[in-house]
Amino acid sequence: MAYKITLLPGDGIGPEVTEQAVLVLKAVSEKYGFNLEFNTALIGGIAIDETGSPLPNETVELCKNSDGVILGAVGGPKWDSLPGDQKPEKGLLGIRTALELFANLRPAIVHTPLRAASPLKDEILGDGLDIMIVRELTGGIYFGDRGREGDSAYDTERYSLAEVERIGRVAFELATKRGGNLCSVDKANVLESSRLWREVMIKLSSEYPAVNLSHMYVDNAAMQLVRAPRQFDVIVTSNIFGDILSDEASQITGSIGMLPSASLGAGKLGLYEPIHGSAPDIAGKGQANPIAAILSTAMMLRYSFNLPDAALSIESAVAKALESGMRTADIAENGAPSVSTAEMGRAIAEFV
Repeated sequence: MAYKITLLPGDGIGPEVTEQAVLVLKAVSEKYGFNLEFNTALIGGIAIDETGSPLPNETVELCKNSDGVILGAVGGPKWDSLPGDQKPEKGLLGIRTALELFANLRPAIVHTPLRAASPLKDEILGDGLDIMIVRELTGGIYFGDRGREGDSAYDTERYSLAEVERIGRVAFELATKRGGNLCSVDKANVLESSRLWREVMIKLSSEYPAVNLSHMYVDNAAMQLVRAPRQFDVIVTSNIFGDILSDEASQITGSIGMLPSASLGAGKLGLYEPIHGSAPDIAGKGQANPIAAILSTAMMLRYSFNLPDAALSIESAVAKALESGMRTADIAENGAPSVSTAEMGRAIAEFV
């Protein structure tokens, strides 16, 4: 079996971490006997520099004809002065829309060897932490009407019943396969869009009797994530709330450089990326942590290619690298030695 993968290395540390992700993918493909075909395309700031657009049409077409897409990162201070609709991040929003990817899966896992890196006390972490945040990706305030009128500006939060229902089904299905608990996060005491959100989730729950559905206001959820995170299994929420809460959850794990994500649609095609940014301050220095990018490829193997054993092989290799004491600078304890981006990638590939 052969799989077509489009690589979108992007900006900053994106090309560095993507290179290591490819190295590990090649190792696991050799182990399990499937073929991979890689193609590289432009997105973000580098695409602006070379084509004038953050998302060239050629990139969109290449991604649509792929089995999976791996993204590095986009953006940087070089392009900060550009108008909002011309910034590198516009390419990221654009590719999600073009590929009709509406569900963003962001796991937050505390790896046992990195417990000390978490800012939370041991008694709060207990025997471990494994949360899946399901973020709606193509609706809400990021895509609503916006503009300026005189000395004021506005952004519109808007959701349809169909948009809420489809993200709800993804979350309920995941909860069915995990711990059977789903927490829907909204602001239904204030926002009309959240009241619709809650109504739809309650209606859907009748189709999933094995899942325990609960509701929580977003401000409380933000507090509970640091107060008692182990109460959560799967969290489903809107675009903007999911953006904020998943970044908070990443810090609970100790480093934003550790967390992968998957953006999925109705079919098998998905976009897989680390949740970290382009980190231009360390770009080109070999200091970036490639683990989030590598774990993102494991999600691709699981959700787009239906190769769970191969996915587990990568996840196990990451765990073994950490257990062996290998640390990039962001997860190394004060004064402890660290390894480079490439050294971590090679070690994980060897453990595969």
